[in-house]
Amino acid sequence: MTLAVNILLWAVVGGLAIFAASRGRFLLHEGIRVGIGEFLALLPRIGIGVVGAGFLAQAIPSEWISPWLGPQSGLLGIVVATVGGALTPGGPVVGFSIGAAALKSGAGAPQVIAYSTAWALYAIHRLVIWEVPMMPARIVWLRAAVSLPLPFMAAWLAMLLGKP
Repeated sequence: MTLAVNILLWAVVGGLAIFAASRGRFLLHEGIRVGIGEFLALLPRIGIGVVGAGFLAQAIPSEWISPWLGPQSGLLGIVVATVGGALTPGGPVVGFSIGAAALKSGAGAPQVIAYSTAWALYAIHRLVIWEVPMMPARIVWLRAAVSLPLPFMAAWLAMLLGKP
């Protein structure tokens, strides 16, 4: 499965490179330059996040994780994960590293899916720092309100589909 995803991602990159080249050599070179710059900037963050997730998974006793986020925690675990996702500050390296550490420590897949969905949809810090200053508050809170059931729906679908 991992190989198929890698091949698909490289095919997308190749397709985008061909598209950029068709629009001009400068666009292709600029895209490569910016892409390499972003890759080099993100590489240390990803490395730190992955290593940190490994340390976090070993540091947190699984006896703490299982009752709250384990596969048998049910709806309570999904609620705890959703609240945790909404309260987690930081970018993808932080959010996904915490999710990976929770999985390694015994959290259930539906609970981690609820956590990452809540983190992606309505992290409180992002609402307050980015969205409210840039858009009318009424629109931001309406967007957050209609997003509330989505982590629960994602967790429920994960339970229906079985272990990912």
